[in-house]
Amino acid sequence: MTNSHAAIILRENAPLAPYTTLGIGGAARFLVEAVTEGQVIEALDFATGRRLPVFVLGGGSNVVVSDEGFPGLVIRIALHGVEQENGNLTAAAGEDWDAIVRRCVGQGLAGIECLSGIPGTIGGTPVQNVGAYGQDVSEVIASVRALDREKHRLVELSNEECGFAYRTSIFNTVCRDRYIVLSVRYELRPGGEPRIAYPDLNRRFANLPGTPGLDEVREAVLLIRRSKSMVITPDDPDARSAGSFFKNPIVPACRAAEVEEAARRCGVLINGEIMPQYPAPGGAVKLAAAWLIEHAGFAKGYARGRVGLSSKHTLALVNRGGATAQELLDLMWDIQIAVRDRFGVELAPEPVFVGFA
Repeated sequence: MTNSHAAIILRENAPLAPYTTLGIGGAARFLVEAVTEGQVIEALDFATGRRLPVFVLGGGSNVVVSDEGFPGLVIRIALHGVEQENGNLTAAAGEDWDAIVRRCVGQGLAGIECLSGIPGTIGGTPVQNVGAYGQDVSEVIASVRALDREKHRLVELSNEECGFAYRTSIFNTVCRDRYIVLSVRYELRPGGEPRIAYPDLNRRFANLPGTPGLDEVREAVLLIRRSKSMVITPDDPDARSAGSFFKNPIVPACRAAEVEEAARRCGVLINGEIMPQYPAPGGAVKLAAAWLIEHAGFAKGYARGRVGLSSKHTLALVNRGGATAQELLDLMWDIQIAVRDRFGVELAPEPVFVGFA
C-alpha cells in the first residue's frame, strides 16, 4: 500500500532486503525515498507525529536488517547534486561514492584514489570514516552539512567537529541518531601524487619506473578489490555481502606481542613466521582481522548452509542464497568466539544492525 503525506510518498510494509548488498532482512513499516532536504524534514515530522523510530538508509552496503524488519520509518536518502570549484567538491548524500572517486581521479584530484570501488553513497563516508589501502575520508573532508534532529535545524560541521577516528565519527558513536548527513564537502589536491602506502599497492608498483598516476592507482585498487570480491557485481555470489564484516582490531603494542606469542604457542606461527600487523596512531598496533579469522579455523569459502565466508576474503560474510539474518548472526558469533578463544582478541563487527532488539 502507498500513501502520500505532504511532499513525501510513504510505502507501507516495504521490503528492505532489495536495498542492501547482503539481500537479507524483513520489511519496514514505512519507507520514504527522500530526494530533497525538505522531504527529509517532512519524513521526520511524520515519524515524530506517530512516535515512530527512524532509520536512515544510504546505499545499503554496510547494514544488516533483522528478519523482523524495522518497526518504524526508514528514510532512504536519495539526494543528488555535485558542485565543484577546483579541488573543492561538494556532493549530496545520495550520490554514488565510486562515481565521485572516478570523477575526481579523471580530473587529477588526489586524496581519494585508494578508496575506489567501495560501494555505498556519499552520506555514509563521514559516518564510518570510510577508508582503505592507506587512505581515510577524514583526510579530505572539510565539512558535513547535516540535519540536527535534536535542535531541529540544518548545521555545518567542521572536520574537527566530526570527531573522526578509525572507522568511527560522532555520527556512529556519541551522536548516533542525532544527525542526518545531507551533503559532504571534500578538499582534494589538484595535481597531487597518489597515495601508495599499503603493502598490496607497494608490491604492484615496486618494480615499475616512475610514479604511477592517479588513474593507475585507481585501477590497481579495483583489481585488488575484485580479486577479493569487494566490488559489487551482480554475477559474483561472493559479492553478496556487507563488505568487511569485522574491523581490524587496534591494540597496544604490548598486547600485539601477547597475541603473537599466543599464535606461536598454538602452532599457528612456526619457523620464524611473524603475525601481520601494522602501525596505528599513538603507538598502537592494528591487527589483521582476516588473518585472525582464518587461523581460528574459518577458511576462505567456508560454508554453513545458506551463509558462509567469501571464497576470496575471510573478512566478508556472504549470503549464499536465501539466508536469514539469524543465520548470519550465528556465524558472526561463532567467528568472534573462535578468535577470542584462540588469540584473546575481540572482533568488533563493522555493519550497522537494523531492527534488532
